[in-house]
Amino acid sequence: MRTDWKQQLRHQRQRKETYFAESEHSALTPHERADFDGLSHYPPVGAYRFRVPLHEHDEKSRVTVATSTEGEQEYVRWGEFRVDIDGQAVVVQAYKSDPGEDRLWVPFRDATSGDETYGAGRYLDLEPEEHRSEDGTWLLDFNEAYNPTCAYSDRYECPLPPAENWLEVPIEAGEKAYH
Repeated sequence: MRTDWKQQLRHQRQRKETYFAESEHSALTPHERADFDGLSHYPPVGAYRFRVPLHEHDEKSRVTVATSTEGEQEYVRWGEFRVDIDGQAVVVQAYKSDPGEDRLWVPFRDATSGDETYGAGRYLDLEPEEHRSEDGTWLLDFNEAYNPTCAYSDRYECPLPPAENWLEVPIEAGEKAYH
């Protein structure tokens, strides 16, 4: 893992912007790509990076999640992360779409949703090779929070964060609303 996380984050953000601007598979239409001048992000802040254990649930229940197109998708409620944000204890659930995969998905809404950030919420994808340490702890970095594709186009169906991940605190990190 790189030691300069801010530089790595800037590189990730630049790759996404290049993809949005140039790829025919971008969530943006060709007309929108021609006028695209980048995405808006909060500056990287170390206070939103946490190295924490995953408290894996003994019983992993299936959760039906509503989508942006009034559909439903099913996930496995795998475990939870417990962090302290601005003096408030915060618990955020992590899900898997398939119990056999190692990757965790952390969708959330927070006090910035619908104002500074996308109203339906944002996502974190936690890949074990990038986010899990040898000691088993995970890097939960809200600076990596991103908008789902439905934030850019209603052609996409996106799962919405379950109510248990509607956080009362503001998470002033990651991607802001797309205008």
